[in-house]
Amino acid sequence: MTRQETNALVAQLTLEEKAGLTSGKDNWYTKAVERLGIPAVRTSDGPHGLRTQSGETNSLAEGSSVPAVCFPAACATAASFDRELLRQMGEELGRECQALGVDVLLGPGVNIKRSPLCGRNFEYFSEDPLLAGELGAAFVRGVQSQGRGTSLKHFFANSQEHRRMGVSSEMDERTMREIYLPAFETVVKEAQPWTVMASYNKIGGTYSTTNRKYLTDLLRREWGFEGLVTSDWGATHDRPAAVAAGCDLTMPAEDTDGEIVKAVQEGRLAESDLDTCCERLLKLAFRAAETRKKGAAFDYEGGHALARTIAGESMVLLKNEGNILPLDKGADVAFIGPFAAAPRYQGGGSSHINSFKVSSAIDAAKALGLSVRHAVGCNEDGSTTDELLAKAAEAAKAANVAVVFVGLTDAMESEGVDRRHMNLPEGHNALVKAVCEANSNTVVVLHNGSPVELPWVEQARAILEAYLGGQAVGEAVVDVLYGNVNPSGRLPESFPKRLEDNPSYLYYFGEGGVANYNEALFVGYRYYESKKQEVLFPFGYGLSYTTFQYSNLKLDREKMEEGKTLTASVTVTNTGKRAGKTVVQLYIAPEKVEMIRPVRELKDFDKVELAPGESKTVTFTLGKRAFAHWNPTVHNWRCESGKYAVQIGESAHDIALEGTVELSAEPIPPVGGYTVGMPMGEFSKSLKGHKFLDENIEYMVRGMAMAGFIPKEMLTLADTIPGGINLAVIDMLAQRAGNAAGGTSGVQTLMGQPLSILNSFLPQEKKDELAALIARLNQ
Repeated sequence: MTRQETNALVAQLTLEEKAGLTSGKDNWYTKAVERLGIPAVRTSDGPHGLRTQSGETNSLAEGSSVPAVCFPAACATAASFDRELLRQMGEELGRECQALGVDVLLGPGVNIKRSPLCGRNFEYFSEDPLLAGELGAAFVRGVQSQGRGTSLKHFFANSQEHRRMGVSSEMDERTMREIYLPAFETVVKEAQPWTVMASYNKIGGTYSTTNRKYLTDLLRREWGFEGLVTSDWGATHDRPAAVAAGCDLTMPAEDTDGEIVKAVQEGRLAESDLDTCCERLLKLAFRAAETRKKGAAFDYEGGHALARTIAGESMVLLKNEGNILPLDKGADVAFIGPFAAAPRYQGGGSSHINSFKVSSAIDAAKALGLSVRHAVGCNEDGSTTDELLAKAAEAAKAANVAVVFVGLTDAMESEGVDRRHMNLPEGHNALVKAVCEANSNTVVVLHNGSPVELPWVEQARAILEAYLGGQAVGEAVVDVLYGNVNPSGRLPESFPKRLEDNPSYLYYFGEGGVANYNEALFVGYRYYESKKQEVLFPFGYGLSYTTFQYSNLKLDREKMEEGKTLTASVTVTNTGKRAGKTVVQLYIAPEKVEMIRPVRELKDFDKVELAPGESKTVTFTLGKRAFAHWNPTVHNWRCESGKYAVQIGESAHDIALEGTVELSAEPIPPVGGYTVGMPMGEFSKSLKGHKFLDENIEYMVRGMAMAGFIPKEMLTLADTIPGGINLAVIDMLAQRAGNAAGGTSGVQTLMGQPLSILNSFLPQEKKDELAALIARLNQ
């Protein structure tokens, strides 16, 4: 539908119909306007599966949703570090949306994991904004390639569940721009999601749904977002204010349309703002209608197979002492623990999927004809008895290898509530300790959506982080344990040794309705690496059944100017005996100049597959943002002159190779900015300012000579010098005139004068050039 057609339709709507379009019909649908042929839009919870009610069922209950494929949650897929894998998952969900009549899938979630305690961390990708943004963009591209929409959420600074409906997230501008906004920015600019979901919380004291500064000025005008903004379900507190701010749609249905009508009639809401929201809703509605595929079918078994592949690619091998893994297929193995037969594979809350099938590790092993005995050891909630523990120890002792399946419960990790500690259920820890005592060959498989403390980490021979791996997690775990899949996941978050080590520990829950982000930029590994705080497992860490070597790091230049690009290449070789994949991680480490910065930050990554003995060259192109910080003086991205280390890491802690580039950049403008009234010496500290003075100082010298302020003989002398008058020539002339004897140089004297003197002698075109230069330098 063209813009003109949309405007024509809006002009035909009554005020009441306009108000109705900007709120939901029920929990899942927007309102249709049948007399004008305006269709409704159907939404569905996501992001790792469809929680869709059959027909037009309006229920929010989990049991009322139709069977669907539950893919691994974002906590798991982020560990894949694989853009292509996320695109494939998005495509599959897009096909399932078509089959179930869903127009907009509510996901992905790209909020930053500020603390391990956030109850919804399992729905989010990472503590790192670059990783979260890149994977989120790939997911959106995949879904929308199938003609279905996404809803990027929760915009923004929604990093806790505690008091989420009203807490105000407070942070400085730089923290906001460098940590909590970039993931959203990347997805918007690279993938243009059909919708963005405004979060429950306040930002700087203003609810997200009524925050025009971010919904309109930032999201639309600065980033170029073209789609619709919807509220999170129940997040709108003031309908007229939300419309005025640029929140186009309030979900779900609520009896507040009359508030919009009254606000327009009383002049408190401009009808033009309401019209704009209606235009965006119509654009979405007709786009969805035009791309629906009637009669589309979905291959659920194919979806399950893809979920299995993704889960296998996302598991992180944290420990493998003595290469106990992979297991011998002929070994006598005991599978122990509550999650061996009934895996925990997804989180609680709005993303909980009615999975059409679920595979357990026990069933998967038996299907492959493997010799596996089973003991429960404890209940899912951690309750246990001496008898259960004794039977588990007995099973472990009788086996060659014991594999213990433990983790967090739905009650401990769910939307709407944050954890208060990082502990596993008490019975789970007791079970691991009992099994380790009974059999030194103990492997632990973790099912959790966020980091946990591991008091038995030294006793277990191997640890496999399965995260919340979706409905096929049982098969995927067996694939990895027995070597059918070589683990290639890397941690998308740091595992601190204890909760107290986390940088947000003292401030996380907030007080008085305010959550102060006092740790600022130092989230996750940015803090641990900068403080040299030892962690249990660092960001980006993960083992493989093979080994890799990095070599031959090359940078295409040793020096560069701000705004130019740098190309870095590195050779990766599989030095082991198995085919495998590794994640090449590129970090930038700036030398300390003026701005406080983390010791290193991830700026790109690539996942590569290599056969034994094979080598590949991986190339990265780094633009300005890879070196820049957000500068609160100019409210923009700026670089500092200095040396920057380009590091290739196996994790944020383990750096394999390093090269250095020297970057030259314009200095940060002084407080108050560059002005025509500032001393020329201050102006010349800018490279471009110095160049302008050097090229144009002749206008001032000649003008001052003609006015009698300096001897005209100096001009006669200057005319004998090739190239005209510049700053070097002025110094020479001053020395010849004796001005340099025992005093300041000619240039030093000149540099103390205000720039306005030069400006007064410039021709108009040069004055315009100077004004434009000052404006650019202040950006």
